[in-house]
Amino acid sequence: LRQSRRKYRKRRTGKELRGHIPNRRSIDERPVAANDRTQDGHWEGDTIIGKAHKGALVSLVERTSRMTLIAAVPSKNADLVANAIITLLAPYKQQARSITFDNGKEFAYHETIAKNLDTDIFFCHPYHSWERGTNENTNGLIRQYFPKTRQLHDVEQHELDEAMSRLNNRPRKVLGNK
Repeated sequence: LRQSRRKYRKRRTGKELRGHIPNRRSIDERPVAANDRTQDGHWEGDTIIGKAHKGALVSLVERTSRMTLIAAVPSKNADLVANAIITLLAPYKQQARSITFDNGKEFAYHETIAKNLDTDIFFCHPYHSWERGTNENTNGLIRQYFPKTRQLHDVEQHELDEAMSRLNNRPRKVLGNK
């Protein structure tokens, strides 16, 4: 025939094409005390992106007490996110036993974080956000104060302090309404 067949685009093979995070430890290696919430000091972390990718927030949540820490970063660069996490957890360095992240490239400097805070860092399985459910739920609560329609590059510290204060002093059913 005069017409040739339509050329199909090559489908992805399931491998990550943008690289991977070196030396990452799976959530399967996380201590049992972190999984069943019997010990304080196990944190979950994530980033929240602003409208049109203008600015970001780094959120950290302690799994047992639900204590929330938030910091603003101008972009989702790995070095900025790592510095923000180190700054947030520095006062709690002695109590920080582990941190669990998703597989975002912004956590590529996890070894720097682990060295500075003297803690273990674990990563969830790809596309398994429920493995960090406490943090995902808290990010939804943070969105009440910083909606998706807002660019986050101009967030001021007093706004972050207000949101953290309200979240940390909010009665929670899981904590016996404390």
